[in-house]
Amino acid sequence: MANSKKFAVVLSGCGVLDGSEIHEAVMTLYAITLSGSSYEIFAPDVNQHHVVNHLNGSEVDQTRNVLVESARIARGKIKPLGDFSSDVFDAIIFPGGFGVAKNLSSWAFDGAGCSVNADVANAVRSMHRLHKPIGALCIAPVVIARILGGVTVTIGKDAATVKEIETLGARHQMALQTQVVVDEKNMIFSTPCYMLDATIVDIAEGAKAIVSEMLKWI
Repeated sequence: MANSKKFAVVLSGCGVLDGSEIHEAVMTLYAITLSGSSYEIFAPDVNQHHVVNHLNGSEVDQTRNVLVESARIARGKIKPLGDFSSDVFDAIIFPGGFGVAKNLSSWAFDGAGCSVNADVANAVRSMHRLHKPIGALCIAPVVIARILGGVTVTIGKDAATVKEIETLGARHQMALQTQVVVDEKNMIFSTPCYMLDATIVDIAEGAKAIVSEMLKWI
């Protein structure tokens, strides 16, 4: 399409406990396509923090790569995040899942004092400098707050996470499953998804809402 906008979608593995939340990832891709826009998928080429058995929640003695695991969701069509160029894309968006807090950053272990993967930080900062929309679902807004500082985001209503975000100078705004919080100054868009009690229909509607809102600002 002549007017199609191009999104970069950043994944963090495959599976909510140690990678990308699959419903959020797939519904984000669906929402982008439904809007008439296009996407390319990226992930850091690094090892996961750990591997979790999603049937019983136990840690598994394995080593897996974030890019390789994310390729499961991308059906193989994915690039290392180090190849990302902000000049090529109109927007960037991060689905949630614990991989955001374990693989894209160390938030799950270090909270507000976490480190952030260098490719993730570079991608966010480069889009921010160009004043292009940055989207974050579920827990992903914490990484945006860690990188940029004084932004307005939502992660639902988890009090401990809200407190950690606020120590970074960020502002938390309550939102429901399908609502989008817009930080106009910083072009940050966030929605809580599974940070609240949600259904897959809520995730689909939330993904459509955030993509629609981001498109208004491109």
